[in-house]
Amino acid sequence: MSPQAVVEEVTLSGLRGRGGAGFPTGRKWAFGQAAPGDVKYMVCNADEGDPGAFMDRAVLEGDPHTTLEGMIIAAYAIGAREGYVYVRAEYPIAVEHLKQAIADAESMGFLGERILGSGFSFRVRIKKGSGAFVCGEETALIASLEGRRGMPRPRPPFPANSGLWKKPTVINNVETLSNVPPIILKGGQWYAGVGTEKSKGTKVFALAGKVNNTGLVEVPMGIPLEDVVFA
Repeated sequence: MSPQAVVEEVTLSGLRGRGGAGFPTGRKWAFGQAAPGDVKYMVCNADEGDPGAFMDRAVLEGDPHTTLEGMIIAAYAIGAREGYVYVRAEYPIAVEHLKQAIADAESMGFLGERILGSGFSFRVRIKKGSGAFVCGEETALIASLEGRRGMPRPRPPFPANSGLWKKPTVINNVETLSNVPPIILKGGQWYAGVGTEKSKGTKVFALAGKVNNTGLVEVPMGIPLEDVVFA
C-alpha cells in the first residue's frame, strides 16, 4: 500500500484517538503527511497519567509489538524516519518489555534501515517520563521530550505542522496505535462495522473500586456506561 492508501484506510475505519480527545486518527495522519519537510517524527504517548487507568500499561507489558507495529505503519504513512515512545517511569515492566520488543523487531528487520528490503527506514527510541500528569498533553509531552519543563503551549501551530524540535510530529496514544494493525490487515470497513455512527470500534476501560468486576474490559463504542459498571 502507498502511504496515501494507508491514511485513506485508517480514515475509512473511523478510528478516533483513544487518549481522551477523540480526534479522528486518519485526519491527524493526513495533516502530518501533508506537512512540508524532510524530517518528521512519530510519537507514541504512553504517559497514561489518569488515576486508576492501566489500559496502556497492560498493552505494553503484554503485547508491545502491536503498538510498535502501529507506530511503524503510522510512520510510513506520514513519512517519518524517527519515533519515540514517551512512557511513564513508574511502568518498569512495560519499559523492559518495550526495550526487548524493539530489539526483537530490529533483529527481524521490522525496524531500522530499509525495513523488509523496502526504501522505508524507521527507528524507535524510548523516553521515560517522570510522572507529571500534564505531560500527557501533546505540547507538554513534546517539551519534556526536548528536555524542557513539561508545560502546554498555545495552539496553533499544531504539532502536525510544528512539533518536536519544530518539525512535523504526529502523536497517538498506545491504544490508538494498537488498533491500527488489525485495521490494515482486515480493512477500514471491517473496523467501522463496530460502534456508533460517529465513534467506531471498541474501547478498553479500567474498572476499579466498588464494582462487580474489576480489571480491564473491551466493549463496543456506544455501550451504556451502566452496562460496563454493573456487568
